[in-house]
Amino acid sequence: MQAPTQDLTTSRPMIVTTTENIPEAQVVKTIGQVFGLTVRSRSLGGNIAAALKSLAGGEIRSYVKLNEDSRRQALDRMVQNAAAMGANAVTMMRFDSTEMGRSMSEIVAYGTARVVEWPPVAPNTSAQG
Repeated sequence: MQAPTQDLTTSRPMIVTTTENIPEAQVVKTIGQVFGLTVRSRSLGGNIAAALKSLAGGEIRSYVKLNEDSRRQALDRMVQNAAAMGANAVTMMRFDSTEMGRSMSEIVAYGTARVVEWPPVAPNTSAQG
């Protein structure tokens, strides 16, 4: 997965991966742990509507959207923090969540901030004719 970053000094977007290694990339420096988190809650009206929906069963779309938005925000914050640390990649990325009280959830995205480089691309020297 590639996430956009505000760091305009690099020619590539921030690489975010759940794996330890990035194919064809060489790790130049491992900076360390990086994370982004958010805490979200539903409004009272949203909780009531979700409770009514749960009686009938099925997917509660408002909660799905809330969780998707929360994960995206946590991921974006992690990418911003990694860029501020000087990284151009995050490896071993994971999500975690915790319920806080009855109506709040904490979502955290975390991983290892790294600086990686790619080998230079050899120019195409084949003759065309």
